[in-house]
Amino acid sequence: MQTLYIDILIVLNIYVNFFLLRTTAKITHSRINMLRCLFTSAYGSIYSLMILLPRLNSAVNIIIKLFAALTIVAAAFGFHDKTRLLINFFCFIMSNFIFAGVIYAVYIWLQPSFVHFNNTYFYIDFSLLLLIIVTAVLYFSLCIARFFIDKSSTLGLKYKIYVKYKGRMTSIDGLADTGNSLVDFFSGKPVIICSIESLSSILNVNSINESAKLPKGFRLIPYSTIGNSGMIPVFTPDEVIIVNEDTAFKKGVDVLIGIKSSESEAIFNPKLLKV
Repeated sequence: MQTLYIDILIVLNIYVNFFLLRTTAKITHSRINMLRCLFTSAYGSIYSLMILLPRLNSAVNIIIKLFAALTIVAAAFGFHDKTRLLINFFCFIMSNFIFAGVIYAVYIWLQPSFVHFNNTYFYIDFSLLLLIIVTAVLYFSLCIARFFIDKSSTLGLKYKIYVKYKGRMTSIDGLADTGNSLVDFFSGKPVIICSIESLSSILNVNSINESAKLPKGFRLIPYSTIGNSGMIPVFTPDEVIIVNEDTAFKKGVDVLIGIKSSESEAIFNPKLLKV
């Protein structure tokens, strides 16, 4: 009987969980902080120790597996939006199934010298390099597929963006623009760019810029465009909902509001509307 090394088991599962969470984020266009993703991956790796336990009942196994997946997804992406939580949970489960299938196919092909399977967890003596190659190929393929899916996004439709801040709400005409790829480095949240005039009904200020003293709740983040760069004031709204006025589709989004545009429309990345 060959030996299972706990440290290798844990490290490999951290890597796999990290890959699966990033894959889920890519599929659902959900934002996930890298550090939070790493800590959640470490938490998820604890469940891999079930491979060391006596064989459990199948129903018990499934319940534990689903509970593990749900808590991992909730810890990684948050649970303030139940619909978004369920979507991420489903995609995380599907990513697990697909990844397990690919790994099993590679195992059949290479026939490594040792494999141990118990309580729905694998321990296979793949090299770390091979695992990295397999996951890199899968993730690269996903990125290509996601790119072409996003290319079919229906731009040019009419949108209305509802922003709630400190109990007050305003509506702004929205413009879907792939050129707005601004994301806050610390929170991982995308930024919707608005003008100060469009937010005047919910803010108690008439002008905000990077050289002025910022009101409470605002901070500066860096931005860059072709031929231009600087700092942009942002704040965290209570709630933001994007409504497609042509289809009546609406979606709550977890974003920051940035104040830079001189346009009356709020500029957002259409990826925010993707599942």
